[in-house]
Amino acid sequence: MASPKTSCFVNLAFLFVFVFISACVPADSSPDRTKTVEFNVKPGGVVHTFAEGIREYECSFTYASQGGTNEQWLMSVGLSEDDSLFSCSVWRPQGKSYLFFTQFKAELKGTKITYANAFSQTAAGGQSDMPLKPEEFTVGDSTVTHTDGKFNAQLSKLTVIGRTKHDEL
Repeated sequence: MASPKTSCFVNLAFLFVFVFISACVPADSSPDRTKTVEFNVKPGGVVHTFAEGIREYECSFTYASQGGTNEQWLMSVGLSEDDSLFSCSVWRPQGKSYLFFTQFKAELKGTKITYANAFSQTAAGGQSDMPLKPEEFTVGDSTVTHTDGKFNAQLSKLTVIGRTKHDEL
């Protein structure tokens, strides 16, 4: 069971992501600011990459998984109104993936990561998001990767936010 301090941090992190996405996706949002696309996560142990971008910013999700059959996943990318933040979320809408991931990496091009979190289960069907343990993944300047020997092979959602290299005049 998570400690109250951990639960509070996770709730604040979700609030931050929700507020960020709300800011990035106004009611009159246009395709040049947000995009959600469906893709298949394929088992078989082969490394696959799926990528999507907006303008010069791109999110790529590279993985290898085993077990089961293809699963439908979604990738959403968004750019804030002031072009200062780029977000990427990759998730299985049904909640929990039945595939075993041997590796994963998300990379944001054109940004420096300011927030990232990974989950073994997403909120669906009355279930709650279940974050991975912090030691299961590593956050770098532009990548989020599994940690060899610590990652428990369960992934259902990955959320990454990066600050763009946008400079004010």
